[in-house]
Amino acid sequence: MARRESVPPIIGGYTYVKTLGAGGFADVFLYEQAMPRRRVAVKVLLEGLESDRERRAFEAEANLMALLSTHPSIVTIYEADIAADGRPYIAMEYCGRPSLDARLRQERISVDEALRIGIRVAGAVETAHRAGILHRDIKPANILVTDYNNPALTDFGIAGTLFGDDIDESQGMSIPWSPPEVFGAVVPASTAIDVYALGATVYSLLAGRSPFEVPGGPNTREDIMSRIQSQAATATGRPDVPASLEAALARCMVKNPSLRFASAIAFARALQDVQEELNSVVTMAEVLEDSRERESAGGEDLGDHLRVTELAGVDLTQRRAAIPAPVDEALMDVERTVLRVQEPVRTPAKEPRPIAQVADSEVPSVSRETVVPDVAAPRPRADRPQPHLHRRGRRVSLGVWAVLMIAVSAGAVATLVAGRGSSAWASSNVTSSPDTGGGSASSASVPEVVGLAGTRGSTGVVFTWANPSPEEGDRFLWEVVTPGAEADLTITTDSSVTVPADPDGQTCLGVLLARKAGAASNGTVVCVP
Repeated sequence: MARRESVPPIIGGYTYVKTLGAGGFADVFLYEQAMPRRRVAVKVLLEGLESDRERRAFEAEANLMALLSTHPSIVTIYEADIAADGRPYIAMEYCGRPSLDARLRQERISVDEALRIGIRVAGAVETAHRAGILHRDIKPANILVTDYNNPALTDFGIAGTLFGDDIDESQGMSIPWSPPEVFGAVVPASTAIDVYALGATVYSLLAGRSPFEVPGGPNTREDIMSRIQSQAATATGRPDVPASLEAALARCMVKNPSLRFASAIAFARALQDVQEELNSVVTMAEVLEDSRERESAGGEDLGDHLRVTELAGVDLTQRRAAIPAPVDEALMDVERTVLRVQEPVRTPAKEPRPIAQVADSEVPSVSRETVVPDVAAPRPRADRPQPHLHRRGRRVSLGVWAVLMIAVSAGAVATLVAGRGSSAWASSNVTSSPDTGGGSASSASVPEVVGLAGTRGSTGVVFTWANPSPEEGDRFLWEVVTPGAEADLTITTDSSVTVPADPDGQTCLGVLLARKAGAASNGTVVCVP
């Protein structure tokens, strides 16, 4: 039974216009402010929820949003006070366009727009994390759209800090965009929760539904929780979504938090890589500089400048080279609090070059506006020799890793897995011909693995991946890829493996998906420096 709509409070200097929405803890109304004259959204705590706990939570939301609201992708807070009837309220920026949740169920959001939104919101989340704040409820409904068509993150109602503020189950996180680790009674605070939700949100923009929602199927709370805990996220199913984007989303939503992107800005980088791959305009991820760094830099007055914070010596205005960035990136300094906005400055894009050649000292300030990378140099065609592996994975049909396709043939598999594989693989019949340049005869019907990524650890390099379309009897073939070496394939049903790190350079792993009947995908390779 729906609850009765609350009465908008009388607030001095504001005139009630209409009701915008109702929630479990608060209602949102549209008011006209007298001075300065503008329309504002006013969030009001529900009657009967004025206990000390609810008031403290409401005040905490106002303070957190005020701390962060100078960010262009976070809804701006104007004031917070107590109405005449005793209910607390927050007056904030009014975003009159439909929320992303409303849009994704009514229209097809383009890949370009989903990437742009994902990068901008990731910058907002990174800024919050650097201020020691977790959002903990990122989802399409909590991303509003301004009059200038920019995304704006809102609803920090259950946000907490990175300093031991655990989540309890009563705080009402949104299940369809939540990772499996939050379903316990108490969950330690972690940025990995927000990284998962970011990926799940971008997935929803593309798929038109949450990641574990089954079209036409049972989608109760229990059904979705069970899928999140026991199943891998499937691909979006859109032919215009590139494999690199599917892989980035899959990595965000892996069940092991330590295998996700190390930070929101690392996810933003991956989305920027996809934009470059598509020859699209690269969206800037806006993260504010720590004022303490400014003060320690010889007293230089940077005024109101804004720049993207230096991260692992990588310039976000550059085209990233084909060799993937390390995944074991240093964790952010969560004690930094970002308060000041800086004036934008433009930085010309440079020619692409491997990340390993980018020096820390070369990271410049960047513009708050979108920068179009230099596109003078043509991209290599798919039929030309490629000097590097493509992004975080690419199709491999010839050369050293072509043996992965040939090795799925009956004779090769029988030889390679004798004594350690299943006899069911002896009937495999997939072959690959160098003359075709196109992988196996049946690779088109089998999807490549997604989310292939590696992380250096004390025992070696841990690689993980996901099956985008699981079927009974599926197996994976993998090998450590070493130029000039003979193939040494291993068959496994697991989606992770730990291999010794190459002390002289990059450690590369190749993986393909093979069906029980013998069909196999193209191979995917990832390298970890």
